[in-house]
Amino acid sequence: MTPTHFRFEVRERVGIITLDRPDRLNALTFASYEELRDFFVHLDRRDDVRAIVLQGSGRAFCSGGDVEDIIGELFSRDMKGLLAFTRVTGALIQNIRRVSKPVVAAVHGVAVGAGAVMALACDVRIAGPKARFGFIFPQVGLCGADMGAAYLLPRIVGAGHASELLFTGEIIRADRAASIGLANRVVDDPQAEALVLATKLARGPAFAHAMTKKMIEDEATLSLEAAIEAEAQAQAICMAHPDFREAYDAWVEKRPPRFEGFGGDDGEGQGT
Repeated sequence: MTPTHFRFEVRERVGIITLDRPDRLNALTFASYEELRDFFVHLDRRDDVRAIVLQGSGRAFCSGGDVEDIIGELFSRDMKGLLAFTRVTGALIQNIRRVSKPVVAAVHGVAVGAGAVMALACDVRIAGPKARFGFIFPQVGLCGADMGAAYLLPRIVGAGHASELLFTGEIIRADRAASIGLANRVVDDPQAEALVLATKLARGPAFAHAMTKKMIEDEATLSLEAAIEAEAQAQAICMAHPDFREAYDAWVEKRPPRFEGFGGDDGEGQGT
């Protein structure tokens, strides 16, 4: 699957998605929403991709939905058509959360509206010093709870900070985003730092990473007793995977472990 609305490459088992409309601050269109939604499903099936970086080209991460391409057209839609669109945008976020590989967002410049929610859906957010985050839906007369923001944001920053950001639509700077946990760290070159982290993750145990991501997602709705049991079963499954033995053998032989991919493919795929 070769994308047409963004750039994609693979480096050392890291799949790099680059939103590439720099003249529009990487604003999303109807077509790019749909292609991104489907591309994360595609990446879930690729053994040569073990971690993912999501970034933007030019001066921004993503300024959300394109006003010219999307807003004007939405005014002509009936309720059925509006709901069809909002379900597409929500499916994109759901697929970022569902992809079994760690996803690292490299955020420089603005990440607002849908761009902020896409960054929020990633597992880790590396921000640049000029990054700005904003769930700006109230500024255009819309509900702050969009694309899963009201589900994800309180889990990351707490209900108080989430309520303030979703009610006001305030755009916050990188330092405040880091102080409330929205950004994991602030660095001078977030794209380089995100690639370093993703490469480290890609060299790790892909099967175990997928299980970790699943547990983080699933345990949000479990009791402590159920969560402990779920983790007991998950860890037993990981212990039966060849990577557990490989880590031990590597320790005994004093060498780096060579972890398998999901399909046992140890190659480093390049391109799309």
